[in-house]
Amino acid sequence: MSRDPLGHRAVLTSPRPAGRRSRTSWLRLDLGLFIGAAGLSLIGVVLVWSATRETHGAGLALKQLLAVAIGMACALGLTRLDMRIVRALAPVVYVLAVIGLVAVLSPLGSTVNGSRSWIRLPGGFTLQPSELMKVALAIGLAMLLAGRADRGLRQRHRDIALAWVVAGIPIVLVLAQPDLGSALVLVAMAVVIIAAAGAPWPWTVAVVTVGVGVTVAAFTTSLLSTYQSNRLRAFLDPSLDPQGIGYQTRQVRLAIGSGGLSGQGLFAGRQTQGGYIPFQETDFIFSVAGEELGFVGALGLVLLIGFIVVRAAVVARRADTFGRLVALGVAAWLGVQAFENIGMNLGLTPVTGLPLPFVSYGGSSMIASWIAVGLVGTVGSASVRGGPRLR
Repeated sequence: MSRDPLGHRAVLTSPRPAGRRSRTSWLRLDLGLFIGAAGLSLIGVVLVWSATRETHGAGLALKQLLAVAIGMACALGLTRLDMRIVRALAPVVYVLAVIGLVAVLSPLGSTVNGSRSWIRLPGGFTLQPSELMKVALAIGLAMLLAGRADRGLRQRHRDIALAWVVAGIPIVLVLAQPDLGSALVLVAMAVVIIAAAGAPWPWTVAVVTVGVGVTVAAFTTSLLSTYQSNRLRAFLDPSLDPQGIGYQTRQVRLAIGSGGLSGQGLFAGRQTQGGYIPFQETDFIFSVAGEELGFVGALGLVLLIGFIVVRAAVVARRADTFGRLVALGVAAWLGVQAFENIGMNLGLTPVTGLPLPFVSYGGSSMIASWIAVGLVGTVGSASVRGGPRLR
């Protein structure tokens, strides 16, 4: 029994023995979060298989399963790291991600569907640096803004300005590809993290105003490529049908609508198995769930994604400043990206080419999403370990 500096009695709880910590180190990942992400990922593999088995057999599904395994390994590896190490590595990760975005715009980059967003790797694999940039931005902004908040100090205008410079560099590089969908996700992450760090309200108003201006410019100028401009036009008026995009979105809605309550059955969807929807394994994977698994299956996907987002927000509530900002950034990332993807499948948002986290085909997106799970799990485990504490 001892007394603290104010004379109150306190009991110092002992930390766990080193052996026990070692035995449980692989279990630090939030099991609910892990199970939810694993369930989504495995459902995604099955949906990718259904969407591509007529053209690729099981090839793409197996590559997706490999990406899931790599992502899980990354998430589990992150749980072995102390959050202080993650915080120290944040500038390095950010710089490497920016270099990747610059490389995409060089001759190393590859253009697909009007966006120069990929780097081709040996063995038929590709890397999409904008997905990894989401990880870098979450930990980079959190590291930059957590210092003053840890000391109980208010954020200065120059701190917020520097934060927006750090966020603005990758946003501009992603827009230059051009990839409006990923840029919007990065903006949403930056707004949430910077606002949660205590930014003065005029900054939020200014950012929203600039965002509205950029959106208007995207519709009225040549800011985007012709392909992406046609996507926006097709969203406003599908009857225009430029380059068949309006036809594509109508087929997606037809597939989802024909699923009814319980769906047409796995591997039995007429639109999916007939190959009427281009990019169904990536942009429009949600339509496979809607057609073959019906409203019940599609709702299950939405609930699983919602659980992961809410879980990240709950973890943020009990974390320190750095962990709170990281977890909120991840919640904004996964929530906004899922909303954009599902929205474009339902005709509620323009087609922007964003994958559905954990579900759409794509190694970069899958691995980045699992790294996000690992970050939230590490934040959660750090908030409950904390070493000796008074009670």
